[in-house]
Amino acid sequence: MSFGSLRLRLLLAGAASTLVALTLAAYGLTILFERHAGRRIDAELSVHLNQITAHLERTASGQLRLAAPPADPRFDVPLSGLYWQIIHEQNGTVLRSRSLWDTDLALPPEATVDDAIHHHRIPGPGNTQLYLLQRRVELPARVGGGTARIATAIDAAEISKATREFALDLTPLLAIIGALLLAATWAWVTIGLRPLDAVRTRLATVRAGKESQLGSSGFPDEVRPLAQEIDALIEARDVEIVRAKTRAGDLAHGLRTPLQVLQTEVDRLAKDGQTAAALSLSTVIRTMQRTVERELARVRLARPHREAVTDIATSIEQIVRVVQKMPEGQRLDWIVELPRGLMAAIDRDDLSEAVGNLVENAARHAAHTVTITANEDGAVAVLTIADDGPGIPADQRTEALRRGGRLDESGSGAGLGLAIVTDVLESWRGTLSLADAKPGLSATVRLPRPEQAARSSQSKPRA
Repeated sequence: MSFGSLRLRLLLAGAASTLVALTLAAYGLTILFERHAGRRIDAELSVHLNQITAHLERTASGQLRLAAPPADPRFDVPLSGLYWQIIHEQNGTVLRSRSLWDTDLALPPEATVDDAIHHHRIPGPGNTQLYLLQRRVELPARVGGGTARIATAIDAAEISKATREFALDLTPLLAIIGALLLAATWAWVTIGLRPLDAVRTRLATVRAGKESQLGSSGFPDEVRPLAQEIDALIEARDVEIVRAKTRAGDLAHGLRTPLQVLQTEVDRLAKDGQTAAALSLSTVIRTMQRTVERELARVRLARPHREAVTDIATSIEQIVRVVQKMPEGQRLDWIVELPRGLMAAIDRDDLSEAVGNLVENAARHAAHTVTITANEDGAVAVLTIADDGPGIPADQRTEALRRGGRLDESGSGAGLGLAIVTDVLESWRGTLSLADAKPGLSATVRLPRPEQAARSSQSKPRA
């Protein structure tokens, strides 16, 4: 797919949107986890803080001590990352957890005694950063009175570590979700563009002549107006084609009668001995005849009915019977071998127009025999008309197929026979080729066979 592909653009847009959404989701979930972890740690440190506060007592010597340390074993492991510390503000007594080893925390001062828990971040042992919960309390008389700052702290790296581990655990899940979203994007793009494929398919049937319009049935609401506009355009084109055919046909037929009158006058001048004038006028008339014949041919070829199917044997035999009755045909031997049931995707009149020209040419130039055969070649019907006449040199065959090209200037006509044959066949996706028949010339017509009529043909020679 190129970048100009709508499918590719939609897929890229979907992939980019999915990536942005997953990135934002990962960031948001990580922030939420970090906050959740912070609340859990707050709750844990608050429990330790309350336990420490509740277990403060005074020794017999009047010293402040902790009767029962918190139960978490990390408080007894040096530099474990979980610490507590108490500072008696009147006598400067410092109590700390074993995990602090020989380090005193620089507890931040508190302005008031409010028993509220305050959150801080302070330096810790080993260049660590601690997340600290601290309370400044008024000690009761049983423990000596005065004020104290009681704090519990945890290494802030624990929160970052937990957040990183959560992000790592989240990554595979997000990758799976991303893959599912990309698959869903591919599915909805494919489903969403399917109506456009239907439009293209129906346009192909219209172009092939199997349908005259797209029709709006089966299309979603968003595509139906497009189909209706295309149908309106096709209908307008058909109207213009009909008008053009009518104008061209009227013009061509209107000119044909005057040209026939002029030709009669030219023949009369030639009989009266005015040869030069007759030749000059004949050249002009011939040029005009070429134009008229060409326009008539173009009118007939305009928008053929693509669904037309013709039996080759039936059409060719009728042409041969007509030509056999002409002076050129009566003197020849005819070999006609046409299989029964060989069908071609072409209008019967157009096939008669094209093959009729070829058969007449063969009869005109043949010395003794004209041979007509047909066979099938896969999806193509092949028809060959050969004569044993002088043929056409290979270097002159292009000129013979050219519009208005004439190799025999002595004959009548506009010189459009083979050119019209080529135009007729090309309008039905067929071809015409000329080759040596040894002796003579062989004209080969190739036409597509209709799928509905394609079947095995049995050859039955006819003479």
